[in-house]
Amino acid sequence: MFIEMKKNIHSTLCLSKIALLFFFSLSFILYAMGQTMHPFPLKHVRILPGPFNVAQQTDLKYILSLDPDRLLAPYLKEAGLSPTKDNYPNWENTGLDGHIGGHYLSALSNMHAATGDTGINKRLNKMLAELKRCQDKIGTGYIGGMPGGISMWNDIASGKISSDTFALNEKWVPLYNLHKLMAGLRDAFLIAGKPQAKLILIRLADFIDSVSAKLDDAQIQKMLFSEHGSLNEVFADVASISGNNKYLQLARRYTQQSMLNPLVAGEDKLTGLHANMQIAEVVGYEKIAQLSNDAAYGKAARFFWQTVVANRTTVIGGNSVNEHFNAPNDFATMVSSVAGPETCNTYNMLKLTKSIFLKDGGMKYIEYYERALYNHILSSQHPVNGGFVYYTPMRPRHYRVYSQSQDCMWCCVGTGMENHGKYGELIYSHTKDDLYVNLFMSSRLYWPGRELLLAQDTYFPEGDVSTLSIQNVAAGSFSIFIRYPSWVEAGKLEMKINGKQVPVTEQPGTYIKITRKWIKDDQVEIKLPMKLRTEKLNPNSNYVAFLQGPIVLAAKTDSLNAEYCKGNGKDQFGGYRANGKMYAANEWPTLISKDADLTKYLKPVAGKPQTYTTTNLFAPAAFSNLQVVPFYKIHDARYMIYWPKK
Repeated sequence: MFIEMKKNIHSTLCLSKIALLFFFSLSFILYAMGQTMHPFPLKHVRILPGPFNVAQQTDLKYILSLDPDRLLAPYLKEAGLSPTKDNYPNWENTGLDGHIGGHYLSALSNMHAATGDTGINKRLNKMLAELKRCQDKIGTGYIGGMPGGISMWNDIASGKISSDTFALNEKWVPLYNLHKLMAGLRDAFLIAGKPQAKLILIRLADFIDSVSAKLDDAQIQKMLFSEHGSLNEVFADVASISGNNKYLQLARRYTQQSMLNPLVAGEDKLTGLHANMQIAEVVGYEKIAQLSNDAAYGKAARFFWQTVVANRTTVIGGNSVNEHFNAPNDFATMVSSVAGPETCNTYNMLKLTKSIFLKDGGMKYIEYYERALYNHILSSQHPVNGGFVYYTPMRPRHYRVYSQSQDCMWCCVGTGMENHGKYGELIYSHTKDDLYVNLFMSSRLYWPGRELLLAQDTYFPEGDVSTLSIQNVAAGSFSIFIRYPSWVEAGKLEMKINGKQVPVTEQPGTYIKITRKWIKDDQVEIKLPMKLRTEKLNPNSNYVAFLQGPIVLAAKTDSLNAEYCKGNGKDQFGGYRANGKMYAANEWPTLISKDADLTKYLKPVAGKPQTYTTTNLFAPAAFSNLQVVPFYKIHDARYMIYWPKK
């Protein structure tokens, strides 16, 4: 296996020398700036059998079910070229044309790196070749799928600007759309190692820079009133890729000052704001902070992260009601609305969390990352057909709607395709010398610097044991740091090295450090007992959720036929809301026990991991024997995550 993985990785490296040279030079820069840890490229981590591998393979099939010619059609039309097929429907032919094409580049890049799939690689090459053809035909460096994009940018260059939250010059969020394409090109270069993507990206950035040079800062800030994704982040990335700081200045100009300044001052003014617009913007703050060592931008990013996670986040790691931030002290709409946490929000929160964690370390970051990944992201894809979820209602006894690959082109379809291809991005990280095991997921890691091939064998979260096996390693001593999660009780974690029990003196919420001269066939076994517990919706709430370890437990209350969107449905923009019957509060299962410890009513079901029956816990009688299971396993059903208490 080691020889085979080395051969595959060597082949990939030969295709991506430019991207790797950048990766290592950037890693050195960040290390010199004091970055605590570095990530491993996706190509160096493989997800092994388990729930995440199933989700990744399901996503791969969904990605391959899409037709590149239909995704390219908007770009060809705008460039004056004839497409071979027409656009997809839904958001792809109603004004946001081309945004899924940008996400598709990122999804293909992630999946190619994560799996090495040759079909994915062919798709990526085709997309890039056709996009270059479009850019060459236009001739200015511009490229885009939005209808009328060329004329819109001409208007902007002349100072004609009008904007509101979801429109710029009467176009549907064109800056947001632009960001998806630029991010996809960046990922095709940095993750998949495609030099052509870099050339297209820099030409496009130069076009935006040339238009922006004709505008004053007030005009650009007016443009940024319209949703704009993480444009500031991708401009900062272009600065790194090209070595030209003019793009870092562009990143600062495309940062919304009305959002940045209160956060720098430590002021929470998020209530009522469009959540994903702000989260995406803040992802850029952290990138600018790290590349320019700007303390103000870094402070803003960390304050934002803290207030969102501590004050506006649900048990699954998601946030927002109907796409907007609720007040920190009022979660009432979270349980009354059918439009609960949006998957895109968690996608961007994970990007922000990863970036801060790698710079600062800090257990709170990786534990939020774990919570959101294992509960929201893993649950947001249908396990059979791969359809993605936009809203995950927290409303008791409600349900979710899934996308269909040929009909539904929401934002959460785009980020959804990306999510399940990058599970390997933070399982492991490293400093110059040492390895960190951050997440418990069945996987294999290759670390070229140490010739280390390490396998993590685990049934987590269904089982509480994870075994790390050294399958190959170069001579020399180094440390492996294994996370001791805060959800394990003090004194309960057990560890064996090569079959021999060893004492654990560290406490929950830290890392266990093992330093030795590692040799082939060394094994470290970690037992991680996952205690049952409850968590309130917010400190003053009478709604509680059940967890075991980091895993949210929920109950299926009603079976449903799987509900899918229809691309041209009557619901807003094509049917991503679960607009079916809403059960009234008096029809919800209610906790009737007043005991402080509600978990004692959960009785394990033999042979079914993390499955519990409930007796004398819920009313009315029809719900007295519900089973609770991991939320990520519940699909095609109405469910309960939060339970009201009498």
